[in-house]
Amino acid sequence: MKVTAEKNEKVAQMIFASIYPLYLNRLEKNGRTKEELDQVLTWLTGFDQDTLQALINDKVTFRTFFEKANMHPNAQLIKGVVCGYRIEEIADEFEVYKNCRRMEKLIDELAKGRKMEKILRKT
Repeated sequence: MKVTAEKNEKVAQMIFASIYPLYLNRLEKNGRTKEELDQVLTWLTGFDQDTLQALINDKVTFRTFFEKANMHPNAQLIKGVVCGYRIEEIADEFEVYKNCRRMEKLIDELAKGRKMEKILRKT
């Protein structure tokens, strides 16, 4: 599937705080914790716990969330298919969408019980 500018913009305008509880709910149903979710998010974005919580409280969009992030250098190692989109084939011009799918891939792996050492990519 191809990402369009419209799709990228739609995701960019979504409020991160409205999606975060959905991620957490999914993970808790699979026996994972908020701490593990936050560990994955802080690894990916470079945010500390206080900054992550402040962004949630401020109800920032995904665009703002990823603009403020200092993405982990190994984020490009996150590959695979999420929601029908192959992450490594998403054009760089759709950076928000690509980063969102990378984050969702990590959350999927966490929900499926993958070990944290594997989720947090090493070179």
